[in-house]
Amino acid sequence: MNKYLKEIILWVLIIMPLAYLATVWKTLPAQVPSHFDFEGNVNGWTAKPDLIWLILGLGLGTYILMLFIPRFDPKKKIEQMGEKYYSMRLLMGVFMSLISLYILYAGNAGKVNSFLLIGLVGGLYAVLGNYMQALKPNYFIGFRTPWTLESEDTWKKTHRLAGRLWMIGGLIIIIISWLATNSSILGISFGVITAIIAIIPYIYSYL
Repeated sequence: MNKYLKEIILWVLIIMPLAYLATVWKTLPAQVPSHFDFEGNVNGWTAKPDLIWLILGLGLGTYILMLFIPRFDPKKKIEQMGEKYYSMRLLMGVFMSLISLYILYAGNAGKVNSFLLIGLVGGLYAVLGNYMQALKPNYFIGFRTPWTLESEDTWKKTHRLAGRLWMIGGLIIIIISWLATNSSILGISFGVITAIIAIIPYIYSYL
């Protein structure tokens, strides 16, 4: 795929939530619900004009960060990922666009489905797990422990394990978000699984 077309696709993902915001702008209240608890109840508000910066921060901020990370990588390992790294950028662009769209939808409706949001995060975990084994040793992305940065073999083994854990953990979160009938169970399960898939690779890298 042409490199310019690739960037255009990412920009379309950034613009989509802003276009949706423009269509619902007149119907939004002056203070828009922007934070919800696990029960779906509103516990935080954002001034309507600030939504523009919130949406830009999620989409454009992620785009700029991932665009320039390879340029700051002294070993140029991220560049060696080639299409895999673009796929990660595309994944993050899709995720941020969906989250932004849902924030605007929930703000307009005044309610949120926490089960859907947690399911989306679970999907992100699962797909990111698929890319972890392709990560080359670098200082920006992945499990950058003292032991993985000192040994390429340790890096490979750690990210092979982490990739499997994140895929399995993400799928379990998706299943729980479908089956759970209690938001407290959903929240606890999500927290425990996230902690497990984050801590185990760190300990394994030391071992």
